[in-house]
Amino acid sequence: MSAPVSADADPISDPPSSPPTWSALPLDAWQDTYLTLHRWTQVVGKVRLALAPMQNHWWNVTLHVTPRGLSTGPMPYGTRAFGMELDFIDHALKIETTTGTSAAIALAPRSVADFYQETIDRLRSLGLDVRIWSTPVEVEDRTPFELDHAHASYDPSAAERCWRVFVQVDRVMKAFGSGFLGKASPVHFFWGSFDMAASRYSGRLAPPHPGTPNVARFVMREAYSHEVSACGFWPGFGLGEPAFYAYAYPEPERYRDQPVGPDGAYYHESIREFILPYEVVRTAASPDGALLSFLRSTYEAAATTGHWDRAALER
Repeated sequence: MSAPVSADADPISDPPSSPPTWSALPLDAWQDTYLTLHRWTQVVGKVRLALAPMQNHWWNVTLHVTPRGLSTGPMPYGTRAFGMELDFIDHALKIETTTGTSAAIALAPRSVADFYQETIDRLRSLGLDVRIWSTPVEVEDRTPFELDHAHASYDPSAAERCWRVFVQVDRVMKAFGSGFLGKASPVHFFWGSFDMAASRYSGRLAPPHPGTPNVARFVMREAYSHEVSACGFWPGFGLGEPAFYAYAYPEPERYRDQPVGPDGAYYHESIREFILPYEVVRTAASPDGALLSFLRSTYEAAATTGHWDRAALER
């Protein structure tokens, strides 16, 4: 059996015909697709929310990276189960059931209203009568899906590039997570905020979260019920560029003053998070090493200033 590869090692070079490992993802080049795709993922995610048994911190509602896109994984429907996958290679929403039936919806320029209605129709054609709350969350424009004809863009190459970045983020964040023994989330995709995320917990309760705009307070209080050090990747709407982020809740004293790597990382005062622009990682001599430096140093900043029991929590 071959020896394991260090998480700090440079990735094996892709053959010339393969897409770039860390693709360029300038927000202004695909913003309209981003806004439409965000709402499409919410349609799929809300189906999972309606059916999956509750897990702490809403882990039951997330999507997960697959070799073709983003998937719900299996969801219970009576004694049956089915799954939904946004496939960014074939550019289709695929629905498959445990009884062998399936359906597909093309991912192409079309309104959110059209995508929503066809999704519900295809589910019903498979005997899956799922009712969801059709109002989007964590966005300023709260137009219900069935009335949203404004968001109708889809650039397949841009959507595929974004997913391929998610694949790399998923890979490196899972390597980072292997050294933690305490309670930790999977690496997963939150469709409300359209970001890849992972969280580590100290084991102690946190004060009730005060809430955030466009999100119900009970949602935030469940999400942040315990002390957490979180990190992830955001394609950038709001910041104006794709970036990695890290934060602690509640934020310990002197957390923001801790040194973090690599060069280019900084503490963003208005959103109260450490930020590492994606371009810093993409153009680094070792993108994996640059990202791991950010993930490790921001976690250490939270664990040290928050007085976590690191001897018990770390491998």
